Amino acid sequence: MSGASRTTRAIGAGFAAALASPVRPAMKALMDAIDLTPEQTLAEFRAAGALLEGHFILSSGLHSSVFLQKMFVFQDPARTERLCRALARKAEAAFGKIDVVVSPAVGGVVPGYETARWLGAKAIFVERENGAFKLRRGFVIAPGARVLMVEDIITTGLSSRECLAAIAEHPGKVVGAACLIDRSGGKAELGVARVALATLDIPAYPADALPPQLAATPAVKPGSRALAGG
Repeated sequence: MSGASRTTRAIGAGFAAALASPVRPAMKALMDAIDLTPEQTLAEFRAAGALLEGHFILSSGLHSSVFLQKMFVFQDPARTERLCRALARKAEAAFGKIDVVVSPAVGGVVPGYETARWLGAKAIFVERENGAFKLRRGFVIAPGARVLMVEDIITTGLSSRECLAAIAEHPGKVVGAACLIDRSGGKAELGVARVALATLDIPAYPADALPPQLAATPAVKPGSRALAGG
């Protein structure tokens, strides 16, 4: 056999071995090296210009002087990777192996996908059909699958509860929930255990109970809850 042939066979064997090697151990090693404190998590949002002040109508319908514009974070893939890698590590430590990550559209799709990538899990999402969250597009959850619900931001927990209710219509076992930031101070009731990279207690008010300084500022509604999937 010629030297060239031997080299070609060696390269081919190495390429085949690389294709056959699992990716998860390498990603697990990276996960083990990265944690984010709550302060570091908020620093990522500040650096992205995602901590906004003013008068905002949240997706929940409540009003607040602070809005977390997570899409400013998600437009930066490297920043999103850092946050979701840390969230995946925290979720795996709390809940063990995850088979499927389910997120609510629209805001949960990006963090759900990226968190699932670091968990070595499948990423799917629910979207609204006639006002209610449903799994669409042929998405399925296999019997016995360990399911993690991933959100971007939790305020009242309504979107999370709606997402969990949609998941409950399918086989599988919901092991818990995870989010980047829980702005309810941990008080929002989900019905399952949760983990968050940062937990804040940011006041939010019904429209008929606004403090004077907030009522004097024009309101902006930046949320996406009313959007329907196509």
